[in-house]
Amino acid sequence: METYYNPDDLKKFSHIGEFQKSMADKFFQYYGEVFKDGTLTEREKSLIALGVAHALQCPYCIDAYTSSSLEKGCTEEQMMEAVHVAGAIRGGATLAHGVQMMNQTKKLMM
Repeated sequence: METYYNPDDLKKFSHIGEFQKSMADKFFQYYGEVFKDGTLTEREKSLIALGVAHALQCPYCIDAYTSSSLEKGCTEEQMMEAVHVAGAIRGGATLAHGVQMMNQTKKLMM
């Protein structure tokens, strides 16, 4: 089945600098630093990335950070909990923006 997102394209991510090497080099240097152990472990960062991947709905990132989380010893339950955290934040953000709608409604109905 052909899809818009081709899973094989994830393997090509490392070649993103083909059209702009200097910017890609800077990105990959930064990216590498971000995901090193720090005050958060690489494992914790992988779970955060998995949640963010779901919130952003990036299938490439979901695949990458599912693999990364499993490689770093995360359980299925931990990974699903990270997805639920992302869902709760995304849902809450949607509802919080409802205040803007309420403000506009009140303004227009005056």
